Amino acid sequence: MTARLTRWRPRLPRTVRARRRAVQALMLGTVLALTPVTWMHVSAQDRLRTTADVPAQDVAVVFGAGLWKGRPTPYLAHRLDTAAELYRTGKVKVLLVTGDNSRTAYDEPSAMRRYLADRGVPEDRVVSDYAGFDTWDSCVRAKKIFGVDRAVLVTQDFHIERAVTLCGAAGVESYGVGVGEPHDSTWYYGTTREIAAAGKAALDSALRPDPRFLGAREDGVAKALAASGPGR
Repeated sequence: MTARLTRWRPRLPRTVRARRRAVQALMLGTVLALTPVTWMHVSAQDRLRTTADVPAQDVAVVFGAGLWKGRPTPYLAHRLDTAAELYRTGKVKVLLVTGDNSRTAYDEPSAMRRYLADRGVPEDRVVSDYAGFDTWDSCVRAKKIFGVDRAVLVTQDFHIERAVTLCGAAGVESYGVGVGEPHDSTWYYGTTREIAAAGKAALDSALRPDPRFLGAREDGVAKALAASGPGR
């Protein structure tokens, strides 16, 4: 068996016609794979801003990006730093932090709240979504559960186009602030992952499934906005 496996070689097309068909199939597959990415880019390109030029909105939605020993990973910390800057400069009044709390020992939103509080964001200006299991779920829940119609979205630069596109499909008119990162192995992994995630995003946008957990409507955002007062 070992000798047989050693001698095995992939069979390449032998005729010009067969090789031409193989190349055409490869090109078609590449086009199909990249179509969702192109769709996201076109959908989001005029909604991307920086912290300096993003239009003021009542709410910023901050997407989770993992914990390490109960604390935000560097990528999540950078998102939260950007959101805190938006709050301090008056670009937003309330921060909706959305992440995974599917088990007791893993609580992204609470870790995000603590991080923001340590950086001077009042706790009553931070609202937690404990069932933001993926980007689509977070966008749908922002709209249906928390009543967010317009928002600034905060995430990494390689993810921001998908976030803006999906929130738009979910009914949230949004601007996206993408956090830049050094082009290290984590950044390349995230960028590559977006190609695969674009296909799911296209399906979510077309089919518009309910999130994994929907639940009852919550008034946390409305209360936080009321507490912020007219000056904030």
